[in-house]
Amino acid sequence: MIEFIQGVIEELTPTHVVVNCNGMGYHIHISLYTYEHLQGKQQARIPTHLAIKEDSHTLYGFKDQQERQIFLHLIAINGIGTATARMVLSSLDHKEFVNAILSSNVPLLKSIKGIGPKAAQRMIIELQDKFSKMDTQHELGSMTADSGNEAIEALMALGFNRSSAEKAVVKVKKAQDNPLSTEELIKKSLKLL
Repeated sequence: MIEFIQGVIEELTPTHVVVNCNGMGYHIHISLYTYEHLQGKQQARIPTHLAIKEDSHTLYGFKDQQERQIFLHLIAINGIGTATARMVLSSLDHKEFVNAILSSNVPLLKSIKGIGPKAAQRMIIELQDKFSKMDTQHELGSMTADSGNEAIEALMALGFNRSSAEKAVVKVKKAQDNPLSTEELIKKSLKLL
């Protein structure tokens, strides 16, 4: 409904920001990472999500579209509301969260306040497929998501589990200055496995 709010930052705290947009002040709930992103800025364009409940309309703001997309995936999970989703995004950078889901890192997910073992498992089950299909460019640098995903799929076809394959691909990419073809990426990753 409200795609973004753009205007002057009137107030900024670790939990919310007030943005003056043409004389109207919008109170927007944010994560700690969004707070860090907004610090020192006088103006901002904040992607938002409007959560409508029986007794309230609440705006949530994000540092970028990826953080908002993860928030939307989280609140779609049965038993995870907006407060828990914001706690997740305040505890882990969205890139760390995606990596935790893809590598089935239950202990890391359980370390988030309000997330127990069952909720952690539910998040992994419901989000792993979605995240594995998402653009993983933030993990794989300038390499296209397609070549990274193709390399991971090929390594899995060779008998390696997804977590090990992803770690190897990311490690190879970080060691390279230039993008690699899928074939080169697979060869170099195999040496690490």
